[in-house]
Amino acid sequence: MSQPQKQNPERAYAEPSINMETEAYWDATKQDKLLLKSCEDCGETHWYPRAICPHCSSSNTVWFEASGKGKIYSFSVMRRAEIPYVMAYVTLAEGVTILTNIVECDFETLEIDQDVEVVFRATEGDQALPLFRPTSQD
Repeated sequence: MSQPQKQNPERAYAEPSINMETEAYWDATKQDKLLLKSCEDCGETHWYPRAICPHCSSSNTVWFEASGKGKIYSFSVMRRAEIPYVMAYVTLAEGVTILTNIVECDFETLEIDQDVEVVFRATEGDQALPLFRPTSQD
């Protein structure tokens, strides 16, 4: 019989800064959807959402819904915070790497290349923030 996994308490999440370029992204998070941008000219996906492709400078970019699946590229446990938390770079299945938090886990069991999936948490205001949790390997 496996032992239940220790879960750490979660902290409050600050309201994000929203502008015209990111408004659609943040609207989608309220519906538990993770959006990315792709360039119709060069075919590259990019993160952080912006109107101009950072790869070829084209303005021919479109939103699409990401799978929400990824792998931990790197992480650090912020133990000196009032409520400890994990900062991580997660490389999504779509190829981009984003800075995020890892939640719903025992920090001691996290590993590089571990599979994770997106989850959404309410911010201190009325937004939703995409974070990641390890996927169960049952």
